[in-house]
Amino acid sequence: MSAAPVIAIDGPSGSGKGTIARRVADALGYHLLDSGALYRLTALAARRRGVELDDAAALADIARGLDVMFGSDADGEEQIWLDGEDVTAELRTEETGAGASRVAALQPVRKALLDLQRAFRKPPGLVADGRDMGTQVFADAGLKVFLTASAAERAERRYKQLKGKGIGVSLAALSREIEARDRRDAERTVAPLRPADDARMLDSSGLSIDEVTNIVLDWARE
Repeated sequence: MSAAPVIAIDGPSGSGKGTIARRVADALGYHLLDSGALYRLTALAARRRGVELDDAAALADIARGLDVMFGSDADGEEQIWLDGEDVTAELRTEETGAGASRVAALQPVRKALLDLQRAFRKPPGLVADGRDMGTQVFADAGLKVFLTASAAERAERRYKQLKGKGIGVSLAALSREIEARDRRDAERTVAPLRPADDARMLDSSGLSIDEVTNIVLDWARE
């Protein structure tokens, strides 16, 4: 039996890949994997348990034992539970995001999460978003998209998102954090952020969510 089809959507932080992946999965009736959330969950669980973010062995143990559930709220927005607790808001903080970037650079953690990620591949298909879906986790994906946007636009989007939730943030600080995270992700020795050789490049700067979704859907249906 052939494996279920996979659409891999990779890209830097704030490129909109999570939103686009969710829209594409809904349109096609596919399963969804938010791989970045798994690293955020590992970082969050580590912080709650007092585990240092450079303790690779302890972090790998946490990753292997994650009790996680993905779902959607009434508005169709992603909702994530850890150990039965809704931790969606905590996962979206800059602190957790920065922790996830550090955790994701550790080979034992990536290895621990690999089988968990691949288990999401079920009929009728999967849309997987992350940073190494097309290069590492699903290297045989039928469609690989590398979604990006300028650092300035990504910071602006994040700023509006957080302000809309009543969270006070500095646009300049967000810009610095996004640029620093880009460097960490691109320069890490384990699964660095880069497009797969056969990925289709899509710059979402200046495009609406609907426009980007439709482009990916057109590619998927070709």
